[in-house]
Amino acid sequence: MSFFKSLILAIIATLVLTYALGISVLQILDVNMYMGDELVEPLAAISISALVAVVLVVVALAIVLSVFGTVIFAVMLVIGGLAMVAIGAFWPIILIAGVIYLMTKEKKQPEITY
Repeated sequence: MSFFKSLILAIIATLVLTYALGISVLQILDVNMYMGDELVEPLAAISISALVAVVLVVVALAIVLSVFGTVIFAVMLVIGGLAMVAIGAFWPIILIAGVIYLMTKEKKQPEITY
């Protein structure tokens, strides 16, 4: 199953479950949501609750990614720094090894076919 097909199925399932369970819970618990003096219909009440939940999840995701992103960035900086120090210290040896390799490798003779 492709990623986008799975994503669309997950979104549809989430919407159906949110609507079905949300309406049921609101009716069973006799919960009414008011904005000012007006009663908000159940579907709008579920939508408001789902929107708040999505915003909270996105904020939590941003916090988690920024913390782990910072840690990964710092680790990559340290690895890059060590690599630059190693290349800077050992560049003559690496250069000589490369020259020796290029001079001693076997050269393939082209095959001539008639």
